[in-house]
Amino acid sequence: MGAGIAKLVAQRFALGVLLLLAVSVVIFVGTNILPGDVAQSILGQSATPQAVANLRESLGLNQPTYVRYFEWLGGILHGNLGTALSNGQPIGPELLSRLGNTLFLAFWAALVAVPLSIILGLIAVRHRNGFIDNLISASTLAAISLPEFFIGYLLIYFVAVRLGWFTSVATVYQNMPFLDRMNAIALPAATLTLVVLAQMMRMTRAAILNVMQSAYVETAELKGLSRFKIILRHAFPNAIAPIINVIMLSLAYMVVGVVVIEVIFVYPGMGQYMVDHVAKRDIPVVQDCGLIFAAVYITLNMLADIFSILSNPRLRHPK
Repeated sequence: MGAGIAKLVAQRFALGVLLLLAVSVVIFVGTNILPGDVAQSILGQSATPQAVANLRESLGLNQPTYVRYFEWLGGILHGNLGTALSNGQPIGPELLSRLGNTLFLAFWAALVAVPLSIILGLIAVRHRNGFIDNLISASTLAAISLPEFFIGYLLIYFVAVRLGWFTSVATVYQNMPFLDRMNAIALPAATLTLVVLAQMMRMTRAAILNVMQSAYVETAELKGLSRFKIILRHAFPNAIAPIINVIMLSLAYMVVGVVVIEVIFVYPGMGQYMVDHVAKRDIPVVQDCGLIFAAVYITLNMLADIFSILSNPRLRHPK
């Protein structure tokens, strides 16, 4: 059965690669069929038709779409992300720096959100249908109902403006002292944590409650084990697969769905970088950002599938 698990993992990996390839086609075609002319946007409305034609020629925009797609994809596979149209600078160094900022923010948000969601889920199950369970469920339901930009603005108003504990503008830069960087990302990280915490907690609670109905849990109860020991030793390990799935999806959102939060707090991450260049109609930058976001999302979903396979007792312990 070890070979069977390896085959399933290989299938998930191959599916992820094919999906990413398909997404790259959609991103490239989608950005190229947008209305307007990139060369005209760069030169301005006062540019002569000849100047626009010359710039289109120099940028390779006159080539067929499929030719430009394969050139773009080939460059990415060789580590060349191209050149930004707005400033003529290589995209790679700036984009990697912005990606590092986004991953830094997502890492610290996940470091708080993941264990806290699991702990709250366990507590809710331990006090099922009691006051604590209802309080946690109501709080998380309220958090899910609020849009992320509203949570961000609430934190800015109360924590930054009224209390003055943290800055409302998350400015970070290279070689910034660690404590200063942590102070700068406090509010965006808190917003991101609140956005994903509720979903992970509710999924943890639902998964454990589903396992609690199993026969072996009833047997453990008949043996006189405490409810907390039953939850921690018997229910939680067998509910890990769906919990891993929702954690991975939440981690993907922390990286891919962070665009709004980065814009609110003016955080120099990849989401802010993409939004800035959308306004400039800098197509190569938008394409590269879109592909990296897609790669992160697909990779984390693929890892969720693989971890679910590896955590399946029926595959690890076949009869």
